[in-house]
Amino acid sequence: MTTITPNPADAPVHADHGHGDHTLTGFVIFLLSESVIFLALFAGYAIYKTSSPLWLPPGVEGLELADPLRFTVVLVSSSGVIWLAERALHRGRLRQFRAWWLLTMAMGVVFLVGQGLEWAGLPFGLGDGVYGASFYLLTGFHGLHVLTGVLLMGLMLARSFRPGNYDAGSVGVTAVSLFWHFVDVIWVVLFVLIYVWQR
Repeated sequence: MTTITPNPADAPVHADHGHGDHTLTGFVIFLLSESVIFLALFAGYAIYKTSSPLWLPPGVEGLELADPLRFTVVLVSSSGVIWLAERALHRGRLRQFRAWWLLTMAMGVVFLVGQGLEWAGLPFGLGDGVYGASFYLLTGFHGLHVLTGVLLMGLMLARSFRPGNYDAGSVGVTAVSLFWHFVDVIWVVLFVLIYVWQR
């Protein structure tokens, strides 16, 4: 009986078939999962608000709108700034990228400081009924995402100083930019839900 030993050179070669890197696809799926969490929180807030006869804590007539609106403008405008940063990177203008990217980070920090100042001046706390718990949970969870975005941008900025690191673009920069747009869109919904729809 003759035994045939297969030649490794005859083994079929499996091509990549153009699938490439799935990092960005995975990140988009992550953002979709985050959207589900926020949607559940939004739904809970709306249900409690519409079903509670005494929604606001005693002595609280509503939230002040002017300052949150200003900080909302800052945060939403930062989406345009981060887009300018990405555009500069794609054109190979690294200094412009860093300038726009750093400005986006600064705008995120301004928003966080504004939120902290608002929290410090509020006449109710986390333990003041469902309203207090809902307000701090929603704004705090979103604030955590803003902070995460700023930290991720800091990491991407630091990586830009490695020679040649962004010569061919960066999936990381694109992912962080998508995350930042997501954070901004979520805040617009939150702003309408919490500040505009107070009564």
